[in-house]
Amino acid sequence: MSEYFESTDRQYTQVYKEHTPDILAAFATFDEAVFAREGRAIPLKYRELIALAVSITTQCVYCIDGHSKNAVKAGADEAELAEAAWVATAIRAGGGYTHGRLAFKLSGAHEH
Repeated sequence: MSEYFESTDRQYTQVYKEHTPDILAAFATFDEAVFAREGRAIPLKYRELIALAVSITTQCVYCIDGHSKNAVKAGADEAELAEAAWVATAIRAGGGYTHGRLAFKLSGAHEH
């Protein structure tokens, strides 16, 4: 585990509770709605796999930890976790490819 990812990190949620409890509560309510077990068009397993892929893309270790476990709890298997990781990898690589094109455009070098 990385030094910035420790099991005791949740204690720092207290800062949010102390200074912005209204925003924290709104976020918790929003998150609960997004990941509600029932009542959504996309089944929970797939929402958790989407969340895992996004977490891998944004490289949020806390989200990877939580959403990989939640995906398994919702019925995902290792093959599905692997495919979600590859989807994230493809999208991240695609971002590098397209931002490279943007670099060519913005550099002005192509005009010479």
